[in-house]
Amino acid sequence: MSRKTTSLIKAALSALHYARADTMLAPLTGGAGGIFTLHHVRPEPPQDFEPNRILKITPEFLEAVLSEVLAAGFDVIGLDDVATRLAAGPAERPFACFTFDDGYRDNRDYALPVFRKFGLPFTVFVPANFPTGNADLWWLVLEEAIRRANTIDVPFEDGSRRYETSTVAAKERAFHEIYWQLRRMNEEAARAIVSDLACQNGVDGRALARDLLLNWDELRALASDPLVTIGAHTNDHYALAKLPEDRARAEIVESIATLEKELGRPCRHFSFPYGDPGAAGEREFRLASEAGVATAVTTRKGLIHARHQNRLTALPRVSLNGDYQDTRFVKVFMSGAPFALRDAAKRLFGATAAA
Repeated sequence: MSRKTTSLIKAALSALHYARADTMLAPLTGGAGGIFTLHHVRPEPPQDFEPNRILKITPEFLEAVLSEVLAAGFDVIGLDDVATRLAAGPAERPFACFTFDDGYRDNRDYALPVFRKFGLPFTVFVPANFPTGNADLWWLVLEEAIRRANTIDVPFEDGSRRYETSTVAAKERAFHEIYWQLRRMNEEAARAIVSDLACQNGVDGRALARDLLLNWDELRALASDPLVTIGAHTNDHYALAKLPEDRARAEIVESIATLEKELGRPCRHFSFPYGDPGAAGEREFRLASEAGVATAVTTRKGLIHARHQNRLTALPRVSLNGDYQDTRFVKVFMSGAPFALRDAAKRLFGATAAA
């Protein structure tokens, strides 16, 4: 997402907050609760060129969010309790869950102490092959390759394209264009392109992953904490919707089995890599249900409502995005107002188009 788009979204969220739309609409739009998506929690400020900064928040902001959620009257619960809460019907207090994708070491080093301070639970979703030291964090490898280059040649399937990357602005443009081109491709072909770019620019992707990700011993220690639940996130972080059904099923089932074997405890929850409609749809929701998980989460934006009692393997989440580290925005998101307005606009424009 461009900085201009981010600024426009921030302005809209600020307008909702100062108009008190979040407060006024919350009784109508708030639903049963919400599930937050996080990736990294790290103390250092973002670099000038850091397009993946959206995946990172500071420990201070995490602490502020937990304080805000509790002050707003939310019960912070584990994913094990979501189905029970929905089955029980309307509750006096909404709930909030906190979930981390990918299994980064900073979840242990910087997030865990914050959750321990409050005595609150959270879930970490881990691709089963990531703790082995052979993970492919291709989106971070791409960022590092562009950071080191003044020009970069990308061998897309329809021909090579050269990008000028000598300035921060040029690097930002190149990253976002290349990233979304790759996301639309066959993922193995896309990863091969990033691997080639890494070689050209002296980036050791495996070393980068080993520095960032928990290994099995570290993950076992984290899983032993009573506040922590470990969920599955496929074997290798592939977009399941792009895979044949048999392979997509195997990615779910095998990852659950591996985590259960390595950690010695049940794995009841699943997160779809990328999690948007292009990465996970009705087929994938069915496969997760057939695999027997209690819940499966997406990155589709929204709160949890009563109707999700029958959609427990297609749960939306709310992103704690590094570009939106402001508790005002958290209040607006947890009111459900932005999602209700978005859905109303879709219905309006859909009806207009059909007329």
